[in-house]
Amino acid sequence: MPFRAFGPRSRALTALAACAAIAAVAVTGIGVARASDHQDNPLVELNPAMDMSDVYAFPGSAPDRIALVLNSHPVLTPAQTPGASFDPNILYQFKIDNTGDAKEDRVIQVTFKGTGASQTVEVRGPMAPPVQGAMMNTVSSAAPTVSGAVNQTLGSSTGMQVFAGAREDPFFIDLEQFLRILPDRKPSTGPLSQIPDSPAAGSFRSASAAVDLLKGLNVLSIVVELPASQLTQGGTSKIGIWGTISR
Repeated sequence: MPFRAFGPRSRALTALAACAAIAAVAVTGIGVARASDHQDNPLVELNPAMDMSDVYAFPGSAPDRIALVLNSHPVLTPAQTPGASFDPNILYQFKIDNTGDAKEDRVIQVTFKGTGASQTVEVRGPMAPPVQGAMMNTVSSAAPTVSGAVNQTLGSSTGMQVFAGAREDPFFIDLEQFLRILPDRKPSTGPLSQIPDSPAAGSFRSASAAVDLLKGLNVLSIVVELPASQLTQGGTSKIGIWGTISR
């Protein structure tokens, strides 16, 4: 799904959020596990910067390259977006299993410094994880592979390229009809609580009638493109990919 443009330290971190989506990826093609996870619990609703909405894997700009995307801080309005920043106290990670045991063999770690327009990003890896597993995560002491300002394309077209910044949320949901189908999920207050149950509640509306709640809303997106061989090194050509956000 394409994006639509919007208009050496080491520290132990406790995991706050686990995978939003997992994709099984072969070098010659991509098998998709579809999932999305917007505002899934009160903790992330109170701290939107911790809310990881989606993880994607795409074929890259050349046959031997792969693009990875981790989106967070969803439901940003155009007015909110210019003042939104990645959390500099959070570790964002892509985790890659290339041996088929559902444990990460390679990680790409993304951290940020500062806030606002002067914020910078540092990307480390891909590398063996400093600590394997979901509950404890440690920022590697290795020098960043790519670093620089947010909202710019960084790195090399033959090595790793990185973009971190605001993009329109690519996920589509007709939330009004979803809440008619599952009325027990309706909020207790606000406009969505007033949506009436419908006789047609058993199915989604047609594409022409559906209303995309997320159209025009933004996320903070981390995009990393690199040679696929850097992820399969020491393993097989089929890999599993997931994302984590931890503090």
